Amino acid sequence: MAPLPEILVISLGGTIASVPAAGGGDAVPSLTPEQLVASVPGLQEVASLECEAFRQFPSGDLTVVDILELARLIERRAADVDGIVVTQGTDTLEETSFLLHLLLRTTTPVAMTGAMRNSGLPGADGPANLLAAVRVAAAADSAGQGVLVVFADEVHSARFVRKTHSSSPSTFQSPTVGPVGYVVEGRVRLPFSARRVSAPLPPAGADDLPTVPLVRMVLGDDGSLVRLAANGAAGLVVEAFGGGHVPARIVPLLESVARDVPVVVTTRTGAGDLYTNTYGFPGSESDLWKRGLIPAGPLDGLKARLALMVLLMGGADRAAIAAFFDNDY
Repeated sequence: MAPLPEILVISLGGTIASVPAAGGGDAVPSLTPEQLVASVPGLQEVASLECEAFRQFPSGDLTVVDILELARLIERRAADVDGIVVTQGTDTLEETSFLLHLLLRTTTPVAMTGAMRNSGLPGADGPANLLAAVRVAAAADSAGQGVLVVFADEVHSARFVRKTHSSSPSTFQSPTVGPVGYVVEGRVRLPFSARRVSAPLPPAGADDLPTVPLVRMVLGDDGSLVRLAANGAAGLVVEAFGGGHVPARIVPLLESVARDVPVVVTTRTGAGDLYTNTYGFPGSESDLWKRGLIPAGPLDGLKARLALMVLLMGGADRAAIAAFFDNDY
C-alpha cells in the first residue's frame, strides 16, 4: 500500500475548536488540534497527521500580524509535508484566507476550514469540514492553487470566497464565480482553478502596519466618514455604489485625498466587476478614474483593503498598486 500523505493541521481556535463550558455554559475555543483530529471518524485513514497549535482565539481577535506570522510558519513547513490544513473561526476567514493567498509562495496545498456549529450543538459541522479539508490538502490537483477554503463539501478559492450568512453551515460562497470544486464520496474534484496573483511577503519584523480604512458609501453620504478615515491614513478603500459610483458632492473630497494617498474603489454589492467606461456623470466610474482613484476590479472591500496594506508594506508606488488591481484579478 502507498504511504498516507503527510498533512500538517494548524489550529487558530474558533467555533471548530469550541465546546460548551463546564456546567452547560456558552461555548469557548478550548480544543487542541490533537483533540480536533481525534474527534473525526476515519480521518486517520486519510492522512498521516501532524498538529500544531498556533493561536486559540475567536477569529475576530486575530490580527494582520498574526497572519503574517502564520504565513512565515507555513512557508517554513511546506517542504516537509504534502499539504497543510488551517482551522479557525469563520468570522474573519474570508479575510485571513485571502491574506494568506496573497502572501504564500509555496505550491504545497493549503486548505482552510472551520465550523458554524460548535461540538455542543446538534449537527455540528466541524468534523465533516475538517475531513473534507484534509482530503483537499492531500489531493495532487490542489497543488499550486493558492489557498482553498473548504466548507460543506465545497471548495472555494480564497480570492473570491465570502461569508454570506450569519449562521448557515453553507455560509461560504463565491458570488462572482462559484466554487472551484467539491468533495464527493471522499474524492476531491477540482474542475476549475484560480490564477495566482501574489504580493511580496514582508520580511520578518516588518510588521509596522499601514493604516488603511474601509469606508462604505450610503444614501445621502456627505463625506464626513471619508474625512475622518483619511486623516493620517496611508491609503483608503471606498466601497462605492453599483459599478463604482459615489455622490457628486463628495467627488472633490475624494480627488483631494487621492492626491495624497492611494484611494482604491470597490463595489459595495459584494459581487461583480467595477465598470470602467460606461457612465460619465460626476461621481461615475469613468469620472473617478480620471481623477486618480484606483479601481479594484472584482475584489470586494475587505480583500482590497488587505491587498492595499500588503502592497504599501512592500513599498509599492501608485503605479504598481494600480497595476496590481488591474492584473485580471
